[in-house]
Amino acid sequence: MSRPPRLAVYGAVVCALATAAAVMSFVRGEWAGIVWLLLAGLASNIAWYYARRAGARTGSGSRKVVAGQGSGPSPTGCASSGACGGCEQKTC
Repeated sequence: MSRPPRLAVYGAVVCALATAAAVMSFVRGEWAGIVWLLLAGLASNIAWYYARRAGARTGSGSRKVVAGQGSGPSPTGCASSGACGGCEQKTC
């Protein structure tokens, strides 16, 4: 099992800490919690991006469909049995 990318882990940690800070701010009645929520949203997007990017590099993601071609893979395989040419992987 491979390690998760470092920036994805940092993003998840910052997201958790910012969420906790937002909750504490709102409990105290401070409106500064909105800034913490925005930071949590940004950090979660960073974590998601780097985790997904690492998954694509290792090949653990699903098939990729070229934009504008095909409707994507169905549960049983390609949407049109590979005839559309939309799959990057030619193993439909």
